[in-house]
Amino acid sequence: MELFTLRNFIIILALIVGIEVYRSSHDRNTMSLSLPLNTKIVAFGDSLTQGYGVLSEQSYPSVLAEILHVDVVNEGVSGEMSAQGLARLSSVLDRTQPDILVLCHGGNDLLRQSDVRQTKANISAMVKLAQDRGIYVLLVGVATLDILRFSVPSFYYDIAKERSLVIEDESLKAIQENETLRGDAVHPNAQGYALMAEKIAFLLSEHYIPPLRP
Repeated sequence: MELFTLRNFIIILALIVGIEVYRSSHDRNTMSLSLPLNTKIVAFGDSLTQGYGVLSEQSYPSVLAEILHVDVVNEGVSGEMSAQGLARLSSVLDRTQPDILVLCHGGNDLLRQSDVRQTKANISAMVKLAQDRGIYVLLVGVATLDILRFSVPSFYYDIAKERSLVIEDESLKAIQENETLRGDAVHPNAQGYALMAEKIAFLLSEHYIPPLRP
């Protein structure tokens, strides 16, 4: 009985130590992420960007700002279709003058089964609008159910290849596959939005190269 109890104690202690090591490593990795402090990011999209279902400070743009310690402007509009986003983007870029655009769009088009070719054209045109202004674009792929599993539609990868973009294609797939990360059938909960922010922060920290300023 004593051996059994001691064994359980050792197992529990090992689990606690392992969890603490993971948390410490995760915190250090998150703390090490950085961009120049004068960097401005615009997060552009629909309800996934707006932060539907959570407090504003729990939306992924707010968490991203906390991780990277830079200005992140939330330009998410719930229910917006990609055609509406394309019509809105130019004025947003003119008003905000960002260094980086995080583009997460097309989810409502996918839900309403809009013409995929038109959705691709709209998102590609958004990317071009930003790139023509010298803005770095990070594309977020929206996952959808493909027969028996969730996956990011191929047109997102086509856009990324055609426009030489880095694509974040993991977080929304993981959220759809794990109900503990979702607030409803479509939207993340606070934990899910935090995952989005972390994935985006890692990619920006790794791939974004600030332009030379005079």
